[in-house]
Amino acid sequence: MAGTLESSDMLVTVRPNPEEGLDISLESNVMAMFGSQIIETAKAVCADMGVTRAILEMKDKGAIDCVIRARVAAALCRASETHYDWTKEDRHE
Repeated sequence: MAGTLESSDMLVTVRPNPEEGLDISLESNVMAMFGSQIIETAKAVCADMGVTRAILEMKDKGAIDCVIRARVAAALCRASETHYDWTKEDRHE
């Protein structure tokens, strides 16, 4: 789990997926305008980190892209109990 339910933040919960693929759910006040972009950002972070099987539950309170990326990455790291190389040059800015 990473993040909060405060304004301009996002709460992300990650669990193992017993089935293949990513299962991403999103609750957001801006779902109609930005929902698909938020989900694509989460998928991109998963791909960058090599995660192919996970259940992500995201509760968005108006987070911007860099916050979404940070919260998803932190939740994935915490869930996998692995170290992520934050200095990697191929990460998205």
